[in-house]
Amino acid sequence: MQRCGGFLPPLGGVRKEIAGRQGTTRLAMLPGARFDVIGLELHYRFPFVGVVDVLAPSDDGFSGRTLMFGREIGSFRMTLLGAERKATD
Repeated sequence: MQRCGGFLPPLGGVRKEIAGRQGTTRLAMLPGARFDVIGLELHYRFPFVGVVDVLAPSDDGFSGRTLMFGREIGSFRMTLLGAERKATD
């Protein structure tokens, strides 16, 4: 993931793991923040209730906006793991 703007901290080492309708955002070896997938939105669970990542497909993955209670607090880009590997080959 790459931070593009807003109040988000630098996103080095952040990974989103999505399986079906659920997923986790992980930072290195720290416990992950869990979320539910609703369409192209990631709705975070307790203790991050009110935080939603809104995704839009892009050429190499997704662009995203992070909302907190409906207000944008940051934007980011994320690439699919397979695309990331191909880019470094």
